[in-house]
Amino acid sequence: MNFFTLIFLALTAVVANSAKIPIRAQYPSTSGLKFTIDGNATYFAGTNSYWISFLTNDADVDLVMSHLNTANLKVLRVWGFNDINKATSEVWYQSLIPGQQPKINTGANGLQRLDAVVRAAEKHGIKLIIPFVNNWSDYGGIPAYNTYFNTTSTTWFTNTAAQAQYRKYIKAVVSRYKTSEAIFAWELGNEPRCQGCVTSVITNWAKGVSAYIKSLDSRHMVTLGDEGWLNGGGDGTYPYTTWEGVDFEAVLKLPNIDFGTFHLYPISWGITTDHAAWGKAWFANHGDICAKVGKPCLAEEFGATTNKTGILPIWQRQALDHPAIGGDMYWQYGDKLSYGNTHDDGYTIYYGSDVFKTLMLGHAADIQSAGSN
Repeated sequence: MNFFTLIFLALTAVVANSAKIPIRAQYPSTSGLKFTIDGNATYFAGTNSYWISFLTNDADVDLVMSHLNTANLKVLRVWGFNDINKATSEVWYQSLIPGQQPKINTGANGLQRLDAVVRAAEKHGIKLIIPFVNNWSDYGGIPAYNTYFNTTSTTWFTNTAAQAQYRKYIKAVVSRYKTSEAIFAWELGNEPRCQGCVTSVITNWAKGVSAYIKSLDSRHMVTLGDEGWLNGGGDGTYPYTTWEGVDFEAVLKLPNIDFGTFHLYPISWGITTDHAAWGKAWFANHGDICAKVGKPCLAEEFGATTNKTGILPIWQRQALDHPAIGGDMYWQYGDKLSYGNTHDDGYTIYYGSDVFKTLMLGHAADIQSAGSN
């Protein structure tokens, strides 16, 4: 056997063995003040869909994910909860029926519906933010826990029994997807509030729960999912107070909170000044705090019921221009599925509509341009 034959055989063996070496998973992460998705640190655009987790037609779920991919909307926030206080044949994830033991539904009308969302996201390269509980009564939320444990919207955060069940539910969900590259981040809840509470209540709750999630899954990011209430500053209006019991900066500083979230709904918050300008300042103020703390911000929910093409591009541009805001996700995504159009709450922007094309295509072009500079 000559020298060249030996070299050929050695190279062949290297190639054969390399095929057996598993490719290291690439989980979304932070990179300074940006987010890294699929190995690339870049600004991203995304959206929200509360309803996709409860669809019963897998083809509808797949269609949505394919459309998001086509539109270059990289991250989708979906509801990871659906709590009930009475028996139902509809989709549900956790039963908190008084007089019965709590039950987590892993069946076909339970978490298998969320399985379908994760599978479709993996297939189409979409990343998911999954909150574990709702502040509001939609799909159960904290009010469903309150009915079962005789707690209130303020005592829930410190009630031992309620928190034990909440953590059981977290463990059930995290254990299903902790190795999935489709998970962008786990979220403690959707818009958690403790109205009138001292802010240490939610800060301490977030500290304990975020550490618990990291003990179950160290691969994925964790965030609070709050609206971004600020402890002073701005124009002194309600969103710049801690009346809702949340201090954005204090939570952001927690060791197991990877990034900050904030939402924006001027009409609902009683803002009477120019919404576009007020919102632009809201974006900038949060970005400044994130820069100070050294973690990225995510403009996780924002929307308008009128003049969408006049207001939203201003907010999108402000997010893109701020060095500490790593992405923006409008509320909410809409699509035409097998049964017709998804829910229109006034904020909905439907895939393929003129408004969608104006907002999404224009923003995508801005993001691409910014990335090439």
